[in-house]
Amino acid sequence: MARLAGRPPEGAMSDSQRWLVVAGLAGGGWLVYQLTPVLTPFLLGALIAYLGDPLADRLEARGRSRTMAVVTVFVAISLVVLLLVLIMLPLLERQLVALVERLPAAAAWVEQNALPWLGKRLGIDLGSLGSGELRSALAQHWQQAGGVLAHLLGTVTRSGATLVAWGANLLLVPVVTFYLLRDWDVLVAKVGELVPRRYARTAGRLATECDLTLAAFFRGQLVVMLCLGVVYAIGLTVVGLDLGLLIGMTAGLASIVPYLGFAVGIVAAAIAALAQFHDVGHLVAVAVVFGIGQTLEGTLLTPKLVGDRIGLHPVAVIFAVLAGGQLFGFFGILLALPVAAVAMVLGRHAHQRYLASTLYRRDAAVQSAVGGED
Repeated sequence: MARLAGRPPEGAMSDSQRWLVVAGLAGGGWLVYQLTPVLTPFLLGALIAYLGDPLADRLEARGRSRTMAVVTVFVAISLVVLLLVLIMLPLLERQLVALVERLPAAAAWVEQNALPWLGKRLGIDLGSLGSGELRSALAQHWQQAGGVLAHLLGTVTRSGATLVAWGANLLLVPVVTFYLLRDWDVLVAKVGELVPRRYARTAGRLATECDLTLAAFFRGQLVVMLCLGVVYAIGLTVVGLDLGLLIGMTAGLASIVPYLGFAVGIVAAAIAALAQFHDVGHLVAVAVVFGIGQTLEGTLLTPKLVGDRIGLHPVAVIFAVLAGGQLFGFFGILLALPVAAVAMVLGRHAHQRYLASTLYRRDAAVQSAVGGED
């Protein structure tokens, strides 16, 4: 009986097993941190494969072989990406050229109009920024930026190893995507077989919740980002903003973080409108465009395409993106939201377990007894 009293309950992990799990998680985190420079193409490939797997499953359910279904989905994704690149790159190039050409005129307007108005309203002498000094500083820094860019491009061009590494990473993405997409169901089944049988039911339920959360976020949020980018770009172009396409698509892409796309887009569009039109009327038009975009996102796009299945608070999303970027760079930004979504599911499960535990119920009973005595 004494021996049995020291054993953990049936189904519970012993202390050595818990320490083994903690050591495994710590070692895995350290390994991911060390391999960050080479993991980005694999993560991108896994993300694309994850998004394309449901479509491949549907084609397979209609009688096609897995290989043929994967080839169909892979070709469709490749054609969409190629079409977007062929359409968007020339347009964005023209927008960037127009931006560079307008910088001197924008600087002159700031010197002659914006700075005197601001100085009069704030009671601050801003004369030191006038008399062409702002344009001279802008031109100097622009030349320095151009020199740095030219130096960087020259270094990259001379470094054959860097070019080979970039090219290899670019080619790895479609290769990884194809093979992961083809073997996705097999890999999921193999991972499921590794879970101890006594935890299989709980692990399966958590995996299903995580899958629903990630699917709701990725598939829904990508469509929301695209729709917002189109709405902003068309609206700003109708207003007459020369940089409407560039600002609109940038705001749409930044919408992956709540309110970031709106904030970045409206500030950039307001500055561009002031530099181009020099009046308040176009500022009002820009505000109307972003107001329409936010209304569509809040009342139609997010509720219909994403729904309430994610449950990630906007502050949690912002923190996850910033923390991921700080720890792991671009790879961390890509990994931040999936990890946050999975952590939310696990945290919700832990919260339910805690509410059902004897510790919580005993404390609640004690509190109730104390309250009853009072």
